[in-house]
Amino acid sequence: MGKSTFIKSTLILVVGGFLTKILGMIIKVFTTRAIGTKGIGLYMMIMPTFSLFITLAQLGFPISISKLVSEDKKNNKKIITSTIFVSVIFNIILIFVIFLIAPFMSNILLKNNDTYLPIVCIGFTLPFIGISSIARGYFFGKQKMIPHVVSNIFEQIVRLIIIIVLTPILLERGLTFAVAGLVLYNVASELLSILILYFYLPKKFKIKKEEFKPDKAVIKDVMEISIPSTSSRLVGSLGYFLEPIILTQTLLLVGYSSKFITTEYGIISGYVIQTLLMPSFFAMAISQALIPVISKSYANGHLKHAKEKIKQACALSFSIGLFITIVLMCAPEFFLKIFYNTTEGVQYLKVLAPVFLIHYVQGPLTSSLQAMNKSKEAFSSTFKGIIIKTVLLFVLSLLKIGMYSLIIATIVNIIYVTYHQYKLVRKSLKC
Repeated sequence: MGKSTFIKSTLILVVGGFLTKILGMIIKVFTTRAIGTKGIGLYMMIMPTFSLFITLAQLGFPISISKLVSEDKKNNKKIITSTIFVSVIFNIILIFVIFLIAPFMSNILLKNNDTYLPIVCIGFTLPFIGISSIARGYFFGKQKMIPHVVSNIFEQIVRLIIIIVLTPILLERGLTFAVAGLVLYNVASELLSILILYFYLPKKFKIKKEEFKPDKAVIKDVMEISIPSTSSRLVGSLGYFLEPIILTQTLLLVGYSSKFITTEYGIISGYVIQTLLMPSFFAMAISQALIPVISKSYANGHLKHAKEKIKQACALSFSIGLFITIVLMCAPEFFLKIFYNTTEGVQYLKVLAPVFLIHYVQGPLTSSLQAMNKSKEAFSSTFKGIIIKTVLLFVLSLLKIGMYSLIIATIVNIIYVTYHQYKLVRKSLKC
């Protein structure tokens, strides 16, 4: 895979990611102004649960399919059909799991009855998310980034239209219904994404009903890659899932009110973190384009070429992140006001912004480890980082420093995981 192919793929993903991010920011502006800080707080309380189940729904299939397709040693159609079969069955099981745990999650763990309906709605989105992620994995493996970009843009446009039209209607029935609607909108956007990606498949690739019979050998190959990579993401999602639960339970114990916790957590997760993650679409685009390149180079023993590409990816991610971070730090109130019509969270943003520079490098490092069949090692660093963050979150919350317990725990986690993965990449390439 030549240098020009990697650069072209990266540029397409960066441009597409930029357009998607702009649309995403417009969506956030409309959403924030529609449901307010209280609604954002409620939405962010259930987002860790949503994130956890998205990780489970995808089951690491995008990475495994991208890797297998890029190696071009298997029947690609059989890879797709067999994986879709497993995905649909697994996600139906997840729907029942969500229905069973929703009352316990909302009433006992999150201590907020208003989260029940949004949590239940998560289940309906999972099969669509699973199938669209499989289709994206195929196109990544083929180094065809335009289908992914086009589907993402149309997905965001549809979501924006639905939010503008339906959210005011749902708000008439209550804030809980409006937040549940934000979850359910994913069904329409993911379904559109699936249709667009299907349209981009080669004519000879058209799938017939009888071809959905699973191939055990193919499923075994897919799962051998997907399970370790999912384990790493699952640990991260699990840590994120536990975050509001530990904060809520511990801060309530030391005297903070439920209203304070929901509001402040919404400000940090919904405003501050989302603003700092703006450059992440560059890192994500670079990481996605990096997987097939490093996979092929590493498999063929071209370690010098792999090392060069990883250096380029990390340097580019850091440079873009540095520029945007400087801009944000110069006028944090201005950007929060423009994006979310608020200046709440400025103090948190100023503390976190410099550390997120390190976070932007983490994406390419993680993708590189996965491409070099080092998913277990990546899992180990993520797992240790989450344990450190979770313990810190609990201990610091007991010290009555409010949401700064979350800020400090997040900073330590970012520094530890990024440094540990950097050492693993160097070791793998024998640098």
